[in-house]
Amino acid sequence: MAKDKDTLTKKYIGRPDVFADAFNLLIYDGRQVIKPEELRDLDTTAIALPFGLEGAQAPVQRIRDVLKQWVIKRDDKAAYLLLGVENQSDIHYAMPARSMLYDALQYTAQVEATAKAHKKATGEDRPTSGEYLSGFYRSDQLIPVITLVIYFGAKRWDGPMSLREMFTVRDNAILKFAADYRINLVAPEALTEQQADKLCSDLKEVMLFVKYSEDKDKLQAIVEHDKGFQSIARETAEVIKAVTGTEIRINAGEESINMCKAIQDIRLEGLMEGRMEGRREGIEQGVEETVLMTVNILRSLGMTDEDIVDKIVENSSISEEEAERYVYGAE
Repeated sequence: MAKDKDTLTKKYIGRPDVFADAFNLLIYDGRQVIKPEELRDLDTTAIALPFGLEGAQAPVQRIRDVLKQWVIKRDDKAAYLLLGVENQSDIHYAMPARSMLYDALQYTAQVEATAKAHKKATGEDRPTSGEYLSGFYRSDQLIPVITLVIYFGAKRWDGPMSLREMFTVRDNAILKFAADYRINLVAPEALTEQQADKLCSDLKEVMLFVKYSEDKDKLQAIVEHDKGFQSIARETAEVIKAVTGTEIRINAGEESINMCKAIQDIRLEGLMEGRMEGRREGIEQGVEETVLMTVNILRSLGMTDEDIVDKIVENSSISEEEAERYVYGAE
C-alpha cells in the first residue's frame, strides 16, 4: 500500500537538516544561520481558551504539522524562536486564516503559561490591577512565532497570500483598520534555480523535481545536471514519488536511489509500451522509429551500446538478437 503523502511530507520536513534548511532560505536567504542541533521538537497540539477565560464552552484545538523551538545562543545569552511548518500537497485557499490561527494559539498559550507561572511564584511584587487581570505583567515578553507553508505541488500557487486578499471589502479607508496577516510560502513553481541552489539539504532536489515534474524534457535535464540526484535517500525518493505521482521504482532494502537512472527507466518503459502497442496494431515503421529513438536517448545519456541492449531486453519483450540489430544498426 502506498504511503500517505501527508505522513511522508510531515516526517520529511521534521528532519532537523531539512527543517533548518527551509527556514534558512526563508529568513536568511540561504545562509546557514539556523543549525539543526539548535532545534528542539515541540508538541504540535495547541489547545487554548481565550487568554485563560474561565467558563468558555469550546476550547480551540489545532494540530500543526511540525513545530520546533530554535534556541539561539549568542554571547552566553539564549534567545528563543518558535518555528512551525504546514505542508500542503494541494493549494489551501484559506491558508492565511489557518496560519494566523496557529500563530494566535501559540501566543495565547504563552500568555496562559506566563499567568500560571505568576500564580505559582512567591515573593513577586504586587501586580497592578491590569497585570492581575491579564496575568501578563508589563515586563513579560512573548517568544516570536514564524509559520512557513511548504507547498509540494507543481502548479502555481494561486491561493491568497494574505488575509486582506480574502476580504469582501476593498475600501482602503476600512481595510487600514482591519488587521492583516501574510503567509510565508515556499512553492516549487515560484522557486528559481538560483534560490534552489541556496538549499543545502536534499530539499533542493525535492523542490526541483516537483517544479519540473510536468515537463519531461526539463526534468530530464535538471536530473542529469544536479549531482544530488545521483544518490537520493530512500525516504526522500518516497516523498518525490508520493507528491508527484511519478512511478519511481524503489526496491526492497534499497536505501539510496539514482534518480537519473530511475527517470531513464521510466522513459524507456514508456517507449517500450509504445513499441508494443505499435506492434499489436501492425505499424512496423512506427515501431522501428520508436526503438531507434530510445537508442538515441540512452546514448545521449552516456550509456554504452552493450548497456543499451541489456536495458532494452530488460524492459521489453524484444529478444537480445533483435535489440542488437536495432542498436548496432543505428550507428
